Amino acid sequence: MKLGNNIKRCRFDHDDMSQDALAKAVGVTRQTILSIEKSKFVPSTLLALKIARFFNKKVDDIFYIIDEAVAEK
Repeated sequence: MKLGNNIKRCRFDHDDMSQDALAKAVGVTRQTILSIEKSKFVPSTLLALKIARFFNKKVDDIFYIIDEAVAEK
């Protein structure tokens, strides 16, 4: 299983916000946001909640599970 996300879409919907601006708003580096967007890094629960709160969304509106076994069929 992998963790997918809609962060890039949320940034776009939020006046085409940069990764750097989001990173500063939630207290991480731009590289952290990039890694999360590319599903190379799974954020902590606290960071996922901060991102969701920033965009005024529920965590599961931004993050979702990709079941690789189902995707392969």
